[in-house]
Amino acid sequence: MLSARYPETPDGRYFVAKGRLWRKSDPSLSDNERQDTVDDLMAARREVRDAPDDESRKAARRRVDAAKKRLGERGPVWWTDGAPDETRKAPWNTRYADWWAGLGDEEKARGNPD
Repeated sequence: MLSARYPETPDGRYFVAKGRLWRKSDPSLSDNERQDTVDDLMAARREVRDAPDDESRKAARRRVDAAKKRLGERGPVWWTDGAPDETRKAPWNTRYADWWAGLGDEEKARGNPD
């Protein structure tokens, strides 16, 4: 489970890995839709890895991007309260700074390996 490995923001929108916020999947997706899309994502990632040439690799990366968008991890945000997307930002430089400061050292270490 993701939350067992990485700190998760209180609103459930992000997890922290490598010192950055990463958008989580849209929780409104059905289990079947999420699993089908994750399966597509993993297949596309294998295609990127195994691509015999640049053109094939680019096509596979487009499939990865499309799956990430279907999951809600890229593209328009899935929440509706108007809050901005803070993906790839350091949590201590965002509206999550107080939350991050309140985490224990062990939990911070799981989200920031430095």
